[in-house]
Amino acid sequence: MTSDAIVIGGGVIGLTTAIVLAESGRRVEVWSRDAAADTTSAVAGGLWWPYRIEPEEAVGPWSLRSLEVQTELAADPDETGVRLVDGVQGGLDVTELGPWARHLRGLRPSSAEELPHGYEKGLRARVPIIDMGSHLAYLRRRLEAAGGTVAVRAVSSLADAGRAAPTIVNCTGLGARDLVPDPGVHPVQGQIVVVENPGIAEWFVAADRAASDTMYVLPQPYGVVLGGTAREGVWDREPDPVTAAAIVARCARVHPALARARVIEHRVGLRPGRHQVRLEAEDLPGGTRLVHNYGHGGAGITVSWGCATEAANLAAD
Repeated sequence: MTSDAIVIGGGVIGLTTAIVLAESGRRVEVWSRDAAADTTSAVAGGLWWPYRIEPEEAVGPWSLRSLEVQTELAADPDETGVRLVDGVQGGLDVTELGPWARHLRGLRPSSAEELPHGYEKGLRARVPIIDMGSHLAYLRRRLEAAGGTVAVRAVSSLADAGRAAPTIVNCTGLGARDLVPDPGVHPVQGQIVVVENPGIAEWFVAADRAASDTMYVLPQPYGVVLGGTAREGVWDREPDPVTAAAIVARCARVHPALARARVIEHRVGLRPGRHQVRLEAEDLPGGTRLVHNYGHGGAGITVSWGCATEAANLAAD
């Protein structure tokens, strides 16, 4: 064995987990079926906010740990792809959030002037927005600086991987449905539209966690990400023109200039839904330590560093 740990999965969950392991002194390999640009993480809008993820009592600490790390990374946005941006969650008040909200500095009720027409309440906050293409490249550089490696390599079984290293961390997201196998893992389809920025500097989100259609406007260096959908059990990765038009129309009710913005790109990703995140360890036959870290729904970016830290601790145990 040439590695102390193999992390299966090259999205944001896998890379952050590998970094925590490598920076603690372990020899780490990442095996990923897909290149980083082809993972679900690459399609994500990139806003830090707990969304469609359970269990609530664990999500808060995981999210706050990630917020701490990402706030530090925002000091160098050109290198890391992370920026701190002001914005509004429409239709919410603080009583609808978990205990984590007490620790979010600057969180406050929106004034009437800060709310778009049709919204009577909202919350204003300054949180990370992440350019996922730049960020995934940064995470790989950071991993390699710590001595880790990344290989595009499919894994047929966890038992086979277990023969290559004494510790395996399963960060396969939706792939865990077949690899574990875990039939409780299911897709939550998300479609977005990227348009040229007509001058929008702040983010706006109005997303009912139970709804299949959501609305968010996220300014990124490459344009504005308009969303979106959250359709349980839908496997289709092809953008739907009717859905795209509806997304633009919803967002244009908040920022009318978006109705005339040039479309740059259509994207579809499949969030790895599960009734709750699976973050636990077991021992494979032969003594290999297997840590599961998957099922993060719509909040993989939000909980990535918190879950990575806990996964590394489970690997050490």
